Amino acid sequence: MKLFAIWSVLSIGAVAGVAAGQGAAIAPHNFTAQWITAAGAPGHDPVVLRMRKELTLAAVPAHFVVHVSADNQFLLMVNGERIGFGPSVGDVQHWRYETYDLAPALHAGKNLIAATVWNLGDLAPIRQISSRLGFVLDPDTAAEKAIATNSSWMAKVDTGFNFPTKTPGLGDNYYVASPGEQLDAASLDWGWSRPEDNSPSWQPAVSVGGAVTRGVHSESNSWLLVPDTLPAMEVSPAPAGKVVRSTGISGAPSFPAGPVEISANSHVTLLLDRETLTTAFPTLTVSGGKGAKVQVTYAEALMDDAGNKGNRNEIAGKHIVGMMDEFMPDGAEARAFTPLDWRTWRYMQIDVTTGAQPLRLDSLSLMFTAFPFEHRAKFASDDPGLTDIWNVGWRTARLCAHDAYMDTPYWERLQYVGDTRIQTLISYTNAGDDRLARQAIEAFHASLLPEGIGQSRYPSRHLQVIQNFSLLWIGMVHDFWYFRDDPKFVAAQLPGIRGELSYFRERRDADGLPALRDWWPFVDWATGFPGGDSPMLDGVSASGALFYLEALRNAAEMEAALGDAALAREDVAEAEHVRATILAKFWSKDEGLIADTTELKHFSQQANALAVWLDVVPAAQQGDVVTRIFSATDSGFKLAAGQKPLPKEFSPASNYFRFYLAKALVHAGMADRYIETLAPWRTMLANGLSTWAEQPEPTRSDSHAWSAHPNIDLLTTVAGIMPASPQFKTVVISPALGSLKHLSVTYPSPHGLILVEYTVGASGTTAKVTLPPELTGTLKWDGKNYPLSSGANALILRP
Repeated sequence: MKLFAIWSVLSIGAVAGVAAGQGAAIAPHNFTAQWITAAGAPGHDPVVLRMRKELTLAAVPAHFVVHVSADNQFLLMVNGERIGFGPSVGDVQHWRYETYDLAPALHAGKNLIAATVWNLGDLAPIRQISSRLGFVLDPDTAAEKAIATNSSWMAKVDTGFNFPTKTPGLGDNYYVASPGEQLDAASLDWGWSRPEDNSPSWQPAVSVGGAVTRGVHSESNSWLLVPDTLPAMEVSPAPAGKVVRSTGISGAPSFPAGPVEISANSHVTLLLDRETLTTAFPTLTVSGGKGAKVQVTYAEALMDDAGNKGNRNEIAGKHIVGMMDEFMPDGAEARAFTPLDWRTWRYMQIDVTTGAQPLRLDSLSLMFTAFPFEHRAKFASDDPGLTDIWNVGWRTARLCAHDAYMDTPYWERLQYVGDTRIQTLISYTNAGDDRLARQAIEAFHASLLPEGIGQSRYPSRHLQVIQNFSLLWIGMVHDFWYFRDDPKFVAAQLPGIRGELSYFRERRDADGLPALRDWWPFVDWATGFPGGDSPMLDGVSASGALFYLEALRNAAEMEAALGDAALAREDVAEAEHVRATILAKFWSKDEGLIADTTELKHFSQQANALAVWLDVVPAAQQGDVVTRIFSATDSGFKLAAGQKPLPKEFSPASNYFRFYLAKALVHAGMADRYIETLAPWRTMLANGLSTWAEQPEPTRSDSHAWSAHPNIDLLTTVAGIMPASPQFKTVVISPALGSLKHLSVTYPSPHGLILVEYTVGASGTTAKVTLPPELTGTLKWDGKNYPLSSGANALILRP
């Protein structure tokens, strides 16, 4: 559920009916309606349809439940009230449908059920899989059968929409999100959801096949319908920002607080700054201006003439570059333009070129949209910089979560395994919410290819495989098992996990390590990693072998508890062989580090972080390795006398991979130094970012969820709260306060809220820990274990 259409004169905040079926287990509906389209409408080219059906009721029933879907998307209205939009992204074998109770929007007598339906063909976001243009609405019971989609519905093409084939201004950057739109007010159908619209352009809809639920014995089209288990996306008012620069108009424009008059035959530019990034539906309302052109450009940041972003708060000497919508007014009053899809921006530029008629900019309003996460976790300390990191991280995570997780809401909107593993952990630890995580885990399971390997991003109509991401999916399932409480859901993923491991086993070399010669062996965007690939020799790299080691261990633990004990023993044996082989083949005695290949020439933070975390590096040497690899990037880590300098061929980790770098720090017993490693995030704050960037400057994306992992670590490392056993049945709390003198945290576990508070004083540290009912655990401090019972615990911790 992610896209809107033009709301025009509608009350966009009014939602009639409540989306049903938000639980994890929903009985599928048995569809009897037809998928329909407009006569003569293309099946695969960009097009927008309007559809409608009159319904006469003697009285309003207590409930009037319908199930709705479209390819690509729909906006459903009843009697001029917005009901909902969707469907949530999926694939044709798992095509989502939404469920609504229309009763609150109905009245006795004639009612109008109306929908805008669109399919953008090859111009749709890459995450949008499609069969062909179509719309379906089916009542829940036979009593409402008159509303089912068939030729009794009326339909027409709205010719007021056009979609440029190329998004201008984005250069060679990888942009695969929604296209810009060109809207011609003179051609747009403004009355599509009004009962009085009896235009002869309305024609009976035509069928493109009967709707069927996934699992039936036969079907007449490609869509196999499944219920959407996600809640409705949040849609709420948000500030539009303020004008920070204008040209072509005298004085400081009051817009958007008040209207702006633009004279005929002129050009006016207004640059607005929201101060923070957002994902929202903008609605720009204008009056007059026949023959004018209004362009709206959206950007995460401004750029100077050299293409550098610099400090995001500075606008002097900078200009906007970004994706654009274009509106052509028809001279009427209060024409409200809203793009079909939500936009992402901090800076918005409105360019108006008028013709013979003046134009008035009446208003600009926003409706923020994202997955309805609630930030149930709380973090407060005596370091205000950590609060800023915490808040920006949560904003980043929210903007990158809609009806699926996405790496970046501006550039791609794709759900990648590597990014999503981090995003799911933020959802568990910060929101106590696993609804979107379940969707992601199941989507990656559904993406498995016949040879067993999963796709790196899904849903996606462009197939892409990153072998190491496939292994990380196994880690994602393992994370769910520990952080949430649903072993049946985890067990259901085991067949896919076995297939994944079989793929890698079939590609082992003589040493028993996976040799990855096909697809994309991406590890990290880093210097010395061309195209993101770690150095390899005959398809084998230390990082790839280490990801395989983690997957084997995770699979073994899940198989032993939930699956096949014999397979668990095989995984354990192979994991030990792989561990020993990595140490034997990749450990350089001369450098005291794990090399990236068996040539022992190139080294990296990536391989060594994984090798420490996974105990390939012997425990006695882990502290030395961690100190040395951090010394390459973090000024607080100095080499001691006698410690060997790093080799010349050494690659640092990106913002993303510092998630695993932190795991190595903790595993080596150096968690108290975690706060020292947050300099990259403090630098981004100093540069005016309101969300975390994809990578250090220069960066394409200013909002990338994989960089938000400090929101995990501030809870799990600094506050030290971790599940000690699967399903979070017990907890272990190992605070790593560093230089902090006070820390207070609320953590939403699946069994209830965990409250911790630490205060460091001259005589020691006091700890207050409150656990929910029936949850017990251990607090670890300075080599000592303190038992924790459910309820309140008060401890004095002495060094």
